[in-house]
Amino acid sequence: MRKPDYTQFLKVLNKQVPDRPTLYELFLNGPLYDILDNGEAPQKGDEFDSTRKTIYGFKNAGYDYATLAGSSFHFPLEKQDRKSTISLNEGVTIKDWESFEKYQWPDPESFDNKILDMAYEEMPEGMGVIPLGPSGVLENTINLTGYDNLCIMLYDEPELAKRIFDEVGSRLLKYYQQVAPHKAVIAVVSNDDWGFKTQTMLSPDDMRKYVFPWHKKIVAACHAHNKPVLLHSCGQLGDVMDDIIDDMKFDGKHSFEDTIQTVEDAYEQYKGRIAILGGMDVNFVCRGTPEEVAARAKAMLERAANDGGYALGTGNSVPEYVPHEQYFAMVDLARKA
Repeated sequence: MRKPDYTQFLKVLNKQVPDRPTLYELFLNGPLYDILDNGEAPQKGDEFDSTRKTIYGFKNAGYDYATLAGSSFHFPLEKQDRKSTISLNEGVTIKDWESFEKYQWPDPESFDNKILDMAYEEMPEGMGVIPLGPSGVLENTINLTGYDNLCIMLYDEPELAKRIFDEVGSRLLKYYQQVAPHKAVIAVVSNDDWGFKTQTMLSPDDMRKYVFPWHKKIVAACHAHNKPVLLHSCGQLGDVMDDIIDDMKFDGKHSFEDTIQTVEDAYEQYKGRIAILGGMDVNFVCRGTPEEVAARAKAMLERAANDGGYALGTGNSVPEYVPHEQYFAMVDLARKA
């Protein structure tokens, strides 16, 4: 099994050609971590045992990093019913000025970085941490207000909507300012779903007014510590890709669906401007044969072999329903190279 080397992933983010095929995934899943860890992760009976399994799962799958939460910082919400899907309108916490004033806004600086401290001490040689956010500016605002309510609020109470966006964005900025300088961190993820299948969740103008300014500040804060920033965002973002690349200055883009734009087309359109990460459509990975998955993944690696700026992975993540045989057909192309 090859040794981790996070500098190879950093080459991808710098739009260069890595020395060997390189993998990227937002996260895997519990049963897969158990299989991949195979008892290798030290279990010390403390609060970090599951985190150790995640780290060694990533390592043994062939990744050069592990994605972890930078801290336990989050925005408290009313109870939501979470099943196979969740509603974007359930559990509304802020619906007017009164509920806004009553909400107990969390302070990111009151949450420690002990997860990152542990990872730095125990991370296998050659690996680094890529912290995830506790969702992003738009997602957390929607979680607090409800999607339908937010759309109405933008017309009826735009000042209130802006205050909520700013309270969320300023706290996420502090979170990234806290985790980016950590010596365990090699890059960060700003994970914030912005679109549907056909368009952005808010109009591009409203995205530029309320959401993007905070992401621009987050990217700049991480770049100040020489840490690249990856955007994980689902949906049709064609109308705002120039904003993502030229204004916010993200280093990499993750989350692609064949029904919106195939990763092959996205790579040809944006290579040299931003790193393209993953892109093997989750539906395709689930429904295709292992041979079909391996063939498409191999062709994608070959497509990027000369120009670089690409890491192999799924279009979104690896939930439990992804068949293990298809998943390994994809990653084995890299980890056995």
